[in-house]
Amino acid sequence: MTDPQTLYQELIARVSKATLLQSCGSVLSWDRETYMPVDGNDHRANQLSLLAGVAHQWATDSRIGELLDQLIDSELADAPDSDSTVNIREIGRTYRRARKLPQRLVEELFRVTALAQHHWAEARKTGDFNGFAPWLSQIISLKQEEAAAIGFSDDGEPYDALLDEYEPGASSADVAEVFDALRNQLVPLLDAIHGAERQPDTSLLSRHYPVAEQAELGRRAAETIGFDFRRGRLDVTTHPFCSGFGPGDCRLTTRYDESFFSSAFFGTLHESGHGMYEQGLPDEVFGTPLGSSVSLGIHESQARLWENLVGRSRSFWEHFFPSVQKIFSQALSETSLDDFHFAINAVNPSFIRVEADEVTYNLHIMLRFDLERELMSGALKPFDLPEAWNTRFTSDFGITPANHSEGCLQDVHWSAGLLGYFPTYTLGNMYAAQFFDSAAEQIGDLPSLFASGDFAPLLAWLRQNIHQHGQRFSAGRLVEVVTGNPLSTQPLIDQLNTRFRPLYGV
Repeated sequence: MTDPQTLYQELIARVSKATLLQSCGSVLSWDRETYMPVDGNDHRANQLSLLAGVAHQWATDSRIGELLDQLIDSELADAPDSDSTVNIREIGRTYRRARKLPQRLVEELFRVTALAQHHWAEARKTGDFNGFAPWLSQIISLKQEEAAAIGFSDDGEPYDALLDEYEPGASSADVAEVFDALRNQLVPLLDAIHGAERQPDTSLLSRHYPVAEQAELGRRAAETIGFDFRRGRLDVTTHPFCSGFGPGDCRLTTRYDESFFSSAFFGTLHESGHGMYEQGLPDEVFGTPLGSSVSLGIHESQARLWENLVGRSRSFWEHFFPSVQKIFSQALSETSLDDFHFAINAVNPSFIRVEADEVTYNLHIMLRFDLERELMSGALKPFDLPEAWNTRFTSDFGITPANHSEGCLQDVHWSAGLLGYFPTYTLGNMYAAQFFDSAAEQIGDLPSLFASGDFAPLLAWLRQNIHQHGQRFSAGRLVEVVTGNPLSTQPLIDQLNTRFRPLYGV
């Protein structure tokens, strides 16, 4: 019998090769969203479809299955949480899932979503849902086919198969239960804030903020908190995102609005959080589970932690506000730190998810989660989405979108086929709060560090406790390993109450 170590090395080589090819596709996707000429989209769709098909062939080669079968009972899979055990376990999980998907479906999904994202971007500019609806209908049909191929439990639903790709092991029923509990705890805080006499002056965020100065500030902030620009870059796109291509190459994107300060600045902090996670994964095991992120919920926790728990804290602005005030002297010369801090933490119902405050943000996610489940089950038809969106939005937020661009067309996710992704944002908020509490307890006096411009201890803590592990632990187990407790809504609710009630005097 062949030596297990030899078999293991062959397995790692094959999987790493497939991951490397997938990263090439990621470069083409990034280029499409940043620099590609508009008329190149049809050709790019064919390129991405071809690469996806070949990568799928490599990742589902029967030889990988043979290697897994021989390794699963070897000593290399015996020691819990060892490098080899983790790789064998996680490669097996993704291999079994991928083998259920026909190559034709994989290629068609990449082709259609590459085309659909272009049509979505055009539709979003004009609010023309009817122009995008046929593409959404195709995507829903393809995702229903994907869910049927993957399968789900007898007491589950099609959406479970999609959710599992982004948050392995999670089910729609479990997420719905957590979301219901969170909603019940958020409502009293929202009611108190809406009834407060003290309210911020948010008009100061809508003054003139030149793009060049915003770009300079965003880059400086990203670099200060720890994003390494020797191993990454920052560009402009329609919908901000982060792409980690592999060791030494992580791309951030943002978008600028000269009449709104928060969009680009906090978007850049958010994507920097994603980027620092990518830069913190071990380079030497790229292409294996140990060099990959745990889940999108954990990935999102890193982005939301830096954007909100750090970036919206008063101590952060004790350090940054003097330079911001100098850069935007015309807009902020007579604005106090307290007024600015209150404004960036304003709680108001808003149409755009990525610009929502921390208290209402999760309601945006719950809306999308419920609509996605209905789309996948067939209870909601794609062409009926705008009416369903507006009805639910009005009920939850008390305001109605004036057009589809600030309604159901605002996010890129559905055009990209990313159904099942949205719940990870709220899970990420919960993970972030629980991680941050533990970091504060173990590091001590984070506010003083932030006020002095020292963010290195927090990043080092995240590197040691989260980034370096790759997929060694599942998301739920990682939370318990790091914090000593299972995931709970309470840290998030406690943090929101502690920060927002004093601001509003409630």
